[in-house]
Amino acid sequence: MSETEHVPLSAPEAAAALNATDSNGTEALNATAKFVATPEGTALAYGSLVVMALLPIFFGALRSVTCSKSKNSSDAPETITGRDAARFPIIASCTLFGLYLFFKVFSQEYINLLLSVYFFVLGVLALSHTMSPLMSRIFPESFPNKQYQLLFTQGSGETKEEIVNYEFDTKTLVCLLISSVVGFWYLLKKHWIANNLFGLAFALNGVELLHLNNVSTGCILLGGLFIYDVFWVFGTNVMVTVAKSFEAPIKLVFPQDLLEKGLGASNFAMLGLGDIVIPGIFIALLLRFDVSLKKNSRTYFYSSFLAYIFGLGLTIFVMHTFKHAQPALLYLVPACVGFPVLVALLKGELMEMFRYEEDSAEEAEPKEDSSESEKKDQ
Repeated sequence: MSETEHVPLSAPEAAAALNATDSNGTEALNATAKFVATPEGTALAYGSLVVMALLPIFFGALRSVTCSKSKNSSDAPETITGRDAARFPIIASCTLFGLYLFFKVFSQEYINLLLSVYFFVLGVLALSHTMSPLMSRIFPESFPNKQYQLLFTQGSGETKEEIVNYEFDTKTLVCLLISSVVGFWYLLKKHWIANNLFGLAFALNGVELLHLNNVSTGCILLGGLFIYDVFWVFGTNVMVTVAKSFEAPIKLVFPQDLLEKGLGASNFAMLGLGDIVIPGIFIALLLRFDVSLKKNSRTYFYSSFLAYIFGLGLTIFVMHTFKHAQPALLYLVPACVGFPVLVALLKGELMEMFRYEEDSAEEAEPKEDSSESEKKDQ
């Protein structure tokens, strides 16, 4: 194997690292088999991947706190329950195997063309949503910010039903325009920088908008995907086959030959988005748990965040020691779950951590208000 193949991936697409591809989508393994990355190039590539992985987790977790308190329906998070978490590895396995059969039967070129258009639309929306808070700060207050609404309905009269009801403003249109430029850049050139911009946007939005309802659900989800990851990476060639054929911004990449070839470099180290989003939503949950304690500390968030750094570093170390690609969740799951649980055990807050329910915490406030109003009436 070449140096470009030793990558820490774990999502269904994660084993894509087993074969580097050039800008035309053809396999570049034979062309780069003799390439040996310099220590500087390797350190720069993996250091950059670690930094890029930490950014969406950190900022996505912070934004998830604001998102959970938002009354805007367009910013409402998607809550993952225990039942969803238990079914997720099964659904992911069926999807992965379905894609495997799909690539075996149909032409890879046409499938990837459809996927490129699909991820172009998703990427533009995700990048626009990511940029919105920044744009709100950049634009002056005197900027003419007009409101718009996109409404699609079905039926008429009493049977009229809303299909799409999207409210936006001029700032959102500017974000969509900038995101579209990046989208066309990716669609036409498949450049690694455009890929990373979309990948970072997907990861940040995932951490921000996907909420686990409690710690037990997080443990079920991470535990199930731990088994799923190990089985499909080490037990079969299904994930490898799908990942070789799958061209989409579902991974972060950084060239190991950047110092030699500049922005035209083509020998990439890679990290699957699943290795960022899955631990990231658990870390974001622990941040919201910290906030609920109202102790003005972020003990569990920082402990899990440091655990993620440790787990990712361990993945890279093992990968280079054994010269073989590793499923990162094999190391990230025990670290991200074990460290915070150990901290909670030492602080005597383990039961409180596992009793924390986001829905019940939000519903408690109205109940308290109603009880207070009843006392006043009496």
